[in-house]
Order: sequence, then C-alpha cells, then structure tokens
Amino acid sequence: MYICNTNTILHKMIPRKLSSALLKFAKTYPVVSVTGPRQSGKTTLVRSLFPKHKYLSLENPETRIIALNDPKSIFDRKDQLLILDEIQHVPELLSYIQVISDEQKIHGQFILTGSQSLLLSEKISQTLAGRTAILKLLPFSLNEIDNLKQVKDFSYEDYIFKGFFPRTYDQKIAPEEFYPFYLETYVQRDVREIQNVRDLNTFTNFVRLCAGRTGQLIDYSSLAKDTGVSVSTIKGWISILEAGYIIFQLYPYYKNYGKRVIKSPKIYFTDPGLVSYLLGIKSAEQLKTHYLKGALFENLVILELLKQRFNNGVPQDIWFFRDSNHNEVDVVAENELLQWIEIKSARTFSPDFLSTFRFLDKNENMGKDNKSIVYGGDDTFNYKGFNIVSWRDLDKKLIIRKDKR
Repeated sequence: MYICNTNTILHKMIPRKLSSALLKFAKTYPVVSVTGPRQSGKTTLVRSLFPKHKYLSLENPETRIIALNDPKSIFDRKDQLLILDEIQHVPELLSYIQVISDEQKIHGQFILTGSQSLLLSEKISQTLAGRTAILKLLPFSLNEIDNLKQVKDFSYEDYIFKGFFPRTYDQKIAPEEFYPFYLETYVQRDVREIQNVRDLNTFTNFVRLCAGRTGQLIDYSSLAKDTGVSVSTIKGWISILEAGYIIFQLYPYYKNYGKRVIKSPKIYFTDPGLVSYLLGIKSAEQLKTHYLKGALFENLVILELLKQRFNNGVPQDIWFFRDSNHNEVDVVAENELLQWIEIKSARTFSPDFLSTFRFLDKNENMGKDNKSIVYGGDDTFNYKGFNIVSWRDLDKKLIIRKDKR
C-alpha cells in the first residue's frame, strides 16, 4: 500500500490562500474535502497542512485494489487521521467514513481530495451531508505568485500564455511542454472515467471549439453543428468539462433567482494557459494582436475573482448581466450592495469605458451600488465615483465577499 510520511514534502511550497479556510473548517467538521483541477496543488497543500495524517493515494493501483477489496483495512486504527487523495476512484470508502466520523466525532479526522467535482459532490451529498466542508482549489492566483522573481516583469499576456499551474512555476516547465501532456492525460484518463466517450479525437476537437468561444454565451446547436454530434451529446460533454474543472460557467444575473439557471450561461476556462494552448497561441507576444485578446483578458480577471471567493471558502456567487437590448456588464457580485464590474483589456483608461454603466443607471435603476472598471493598465484610482482598478490590484482593491461563518 502506498503510504507516504508528510514530513518528506517534496519542495518548499508556495503559500496558498486556501490554507486559512482549510484549517478553520478542519476544526469544525470531521471531514474536509478539497476539489479542483488535476495538478492544482491539492496534494501538496493538504500534506503540508496536516503532517500528522497518514497519506494514501487512490491514484496508486495497489492502494486502489486494496481499498476496493478490503476497505476496512484502510481504517486499520481507531482515531486514525487520514488523507485520502483522489477519493473519486473509490467512492465506496465514503460510507465507511460516514460511520467512523459519526462514531468518533473527531474534527479534521479525514481530509479528502478529488479532481472530478460532479462525481465527488454527488457521492458526498448522499453520504456525508452535514459532515463535510467542501472547498475548491484552483491553480495559483496572481496574488500567490506575485513575489516570485520569474514573474517580476510579467505582463498580463505573459500570465495568459503561461497559465497558473504550480508545476509550470515550481519546476519551470514551459507551457508548450506542459499543456499537451495535461490535455492528453485529462482526455485519456478523466474523460473515460466520467463518461464512455467513444471518439476521443472528436471530443478533443470539441474542447478546442469551446476555447474559441471563451467569454461567449454557450450555443449548443452551433457547437453540435461544428463538432458533428447531437445537441444532447454537446450538453453531456459540457458537463464533462465542468466535472473535470476544465471550464466553469457564468450565469446571467436576474433579481428573480430562478431565471439565473434558465437563460444561457457563458463559458470560461479554469486556466488561461490551457486556453492559449488550445487556440494554438505560441507566445505571449502573439497574444497582443490576437483576435480573442479581450475575451482572454476577461477570462483572466473573472478567474481571479473566482479564486478569491474559493480561497475564502465561499461559493461562486458571481454572474454577468445582460438586458433585452444586449447592454451587458461583465460581472455582478452579490455583497451587502451589488458590485458591478466591467472588464477592458486596454492599457489606457478612457471615460468611454463607463458608457454601459451610465446607460444602465438611467434605464435599470442600478442605484448606489459599487461600480468598477478592471483594465489592462497599472494604475488604480477613482474617477467620478467609479473605481478604476488595475488588473494587478484585483486582490487588494476589488475585495468580494468573504466567508462570514
């Protein structure tokens, strides 16, 4: 059985913002689950924060066979503290965890990780409801790596091209080397586990088509036509991408909550470097004149806002707004006041950026809610009551609701 002492952590870990929320919930829940994309740093994080826990990797074939055939042997000692990595491989263990946690009532006894959100969350909702906190760890945020020497002079194009996966920074792996293997691993392993996709080449082509629609409303019929499969297949494949943390969806904001899940969402990727690879972008320089530069910058900013929420242990809770005349605001966040955010890739601020806000102020009665422009420049300031925020200052100047529990 593959057991590794956490005291032998491989290398000095770049501190992760999720650490505080993870430690806090481990003091109040018997089980804490950390989900997120493959190679986002889940294993390194939990092993570094819980050095007294025994570590078992269910990615390891030998451990997985033992867990399937003799699950009681996994829990071989009373009051045992366990990290179970990639729990989605043996979800049957969750029933044992339920019984043990109810009997022993030890906070933070089980730390689970998984890289398939839908499969894991469905099983947890059935067996560990009320017993586990579920946290999400995405690749590095800008704030987590802004002190690294290798990013000292990075532009936002550099970040979009390189992405944020830990290995590309810890081991300095070039994007053109990292992403082909990452995509192949995802398609060959995770996709087969989630659903029996017969034609993986067609599926890969579908993923590339999704990259070309970053920041756009999902048009299932158009994707079906371009991919050569049915609309129902496209909907299933979108779910696969979301389950594997390749994409996330942003839904439209309505005061009537029910409508938020009825109208078409927008599609974004959980790592900009992967989108760049899928689009065939070969360098950060190429991005400066790419036709999707604005959409990719928008993806970068929205992703950072999403990481900020997840790292504080709160749900996604961000949307976009579009009225019947197609006037649109890129991000709406619900705090004590609504927060409206427009995203512009230009490096120089222009008063024209405010035109949508001014129109909606007159026609949608936006009131005194916070209104911000995030743009591609380096200066953050206030302009006639509007917050003008540099993309570099997102985590400092654009604070979205933190967990109040």
